[in-house]
This record gives sequence, structure tokens and C-alpha cells, in this order.
Amino acid sequence: MLVYVIQGIGYGFAAAVQPGPFQTYITAQTLNNGWRNTLPAAVAPLISDGPIVALVLLVLSQVPEWMQRFLYVASGLFILYLAVNAFIGWRNFDPAGAVAIPSRRQSVFRAAMMNVLSPGPYIYWSLVTGPILLTGWREAPTNGIGFLAGFYVALTVSLAGIIILFGTARHLGPKVNRAMLAMSVVALACFGFYQLWLGVSGL
Repeated sequence: MLVYVIQGIGYGFAAAVQPGPFQTYITAQTLNNGWRNTLPAAVAPLISDGPIVALVLLVLSQVPEWMQRFLYVASGLFILYLAVNAFIGWRNFDPAGAVAIPSRRQSVFRAAMMNVLSPGPYIYWSLVTGPILLTGWREAPTNGIGFLAGFYVALTVSLAGIIILFGTARHLGPKVNRAMLAMSVVALACFGFYQLWLGVSGL
């Protein structure tokens, strides 16, 4: 079981730190709203990944191509929506911090929606972690549980660390904060158009 726990920790950390739309989103939210208001978003994968993992394992760790294309398009549209919101936050940036801060529940919901609509978790669980989980579960259910526990503990802690890390950037001054927020807007827009391109190019 320990081997699977260690594997879960390693893959959870890798999933958290690799650049992607979800990481860019929580970075933008942290810069705009502060780390305390964004920190709950670190648990969003715990909410959204349940149906994803169940779906992927149900279809034997193979996401159909048509579903993957649909997810790319849906993800691209949602990411562009988030990019527009981030742009509004950049345009209305107030150095004094008087910005409209979403509720923590809304922050978690948006982050969970980002994860559900992104094809990344589906592909990651179908091609990387899904087969490991299935193998461990078939050997002994405790192996599968240990893998999941290690994965989500590492993922949640790492995401929380990223949020706190970028939260400290707010203390570097309003110009740096606004510049980093602008970078997150551009990154979200690029991710959104790229996801759309991946979706429509295969049609």
C-alpha cells in the first residue's frame, strides 16, 4: 500500500504544479481577490473529480474521441468567460483593494466548474492515474484507496501552496500586482482559444 500512497503523492504534486487553465485561474483569482478568499478553491478538485474518475473508470480508462472534442470546446468557452472576468478585474483594478470579491462558495464553484469542463482531468485520469488506480484496486482495495488519498492530499496541499505563494505577490506593490493580473488574463485567453482550436480542428 505504501508504494501506491507514494505514487499518489507524486502524481498529485505533478498535477498541481504543471501549468494549465485551472492553475492560471486560481492565480488570477488570488491576485485579484487575495489568498484568503481564493484558498477554498484548492479543494475544488475534491468536488469535481468524483464524477470524472467514476466516468473514466466506467469506460475502462478510455475517453471517446467525440467526448474529448466536446470537452475541448466547452472548456475553451468557459475559460474565455473566466478571461473576460479577469480582464474586468484588471481594468477596474483598485490599488486600495476596494474590489468586488466573490463569496468563498462562489470561488469554489467556479473553480470546480473549470475543472469539470477542462479535458485535462479526463485525459490525465484515463491515460496516467486511472490505470494505476485500477491496478492497485484489483490487487487490494486498500491500495486503490491509498493511491487516491495520497493523490488528493498532495494535490490540495500543493494548490493551497500556490495560492498562498501568489498571494504574497500582492504585497510587492500595485503595479506588480496589476501586471501579474494582466499576464493571467492573457494566459487564460490563450488557453481558451487553444482549447477551442483543439476541439474544432478535429471536427
